[in-house]
Amino acid sequence: MDEIDRRILRILQADASLPVEQVAEQAHLSRNACWRRIKKLEEEGILARRVALVDPEKVGLGLTVFILVRTNRHESDWIAAFKEAIADLPQIIGVYRTSGQIDYILRAQVADMRAYDALYQDLIRRVSLYDVSASFVMEEIKETTELPV
Repeated sequence: MDEIDRRILRILQADASLPVEQVAEQAHLSRNACWRRIKKLEEEGILARRVALVDPEKVGLGLTVFILVRTNRHESDWIAAFKEAIADLPQIIGVYRTSGQIDYILRAQVADMRAYDALYQDLIRRVSLYDVSASFVMEEIKETTELPV
């Protein structure tokens, strides 16, 4: 991957809906050369997918919650049940196994506190958790999907 590929990645991260002609123009390439590079980036898995970003507020999901989970169970059957439970809950949009005192951090997008409580109740009904706490986002200061390539 060279600097031209990185330039293409920066352009597409900012707006993946651009036609190849515009990407090529911004990357200072011919249309065909740009298209070949994009295809190669896709084939290599560097460009994993192209998506549309939805404004959570405008679809009634304005509350972002970080759910901190501690467990006293680390057996494979518990982990499988946990993964199944979170995969089944569309409100949970990110899950991270972490080091330190917190075992998992979950990111959820819900309408309000009542919707969070319903999610919480559903989660603990599906899988046994030792300790669960939540932090509610009061102000989003920075949120991006663009990697610094």
